[in-house]
Amino acid sequence: MLFKKSTIDWLVVGLGNPGREYERTRHNVGYRTAELLAKEAGVKLDRVKFRGLTRACTLAGQKVLLLKPETYMNLSGEAVQLAAMFYKLPIDHIVVVSDDISLPVGKIRVRAEGSAGGHNGLKSVISRLGSQDFPRVRIGVGAKPHPDYDLADWVLSSFSAEEEKALAPALEHAAAAVLELIQNGPAKAAAKFNGL
Repeated sequence: MLFKKSTIDWLVVGLGNPGREYERTRHNVGYRTAELLAKEAGVKLDRVKFRGLTRACTLAGQKVLLLKPETYMNLSGEAVQLAAMFYKLPIDHIVVVSDDISLPVGKIRVRAEGSAGGHNGLKSVISRLGSQDFPRVRIGVGAKPHPDYDLADWVLSSFSAEEEKALAPALEHAAAAVLELIQNGPAKAAAKFNGL
């Protein structure tokens, strides 16, 4: 029996938390990048499926499903697993965009694989996919201002006006890095965008 070829070549996931109160927080830069990619493709992320907001589109000449999990950050893997299984996607065709407190605000880092690095959203995705071998684009949101500062409070805090200025080009770079990754692979995307 012949299997029908998947109608989707890539899954691009922007991590974040649903709800207006979280829109501009550090944890939601993945959501914001997914929105930029949707805008680039001329679509809206408004279809409710796979426990998230989705839309199929064409990016970098490939059929891509954009996904914003609506499960809240700690359960992001549930939405990713549902979409990946439905489309039978290989692990290296699932791109996850997330925040990273170990990078300064405005810096991005592309990696072909890696650990969760203490990020609960990535932990959930790794756990649900049973692998950490998926490419990711991480966006710097800055380290906690003080070691005693509560991490949850920090990632759920909003950017200052000054930080938003540094973040704007980083979100554009992150979206461009996703397109580069889809077109030419994570190594080329990393060479082009890491350190920006």
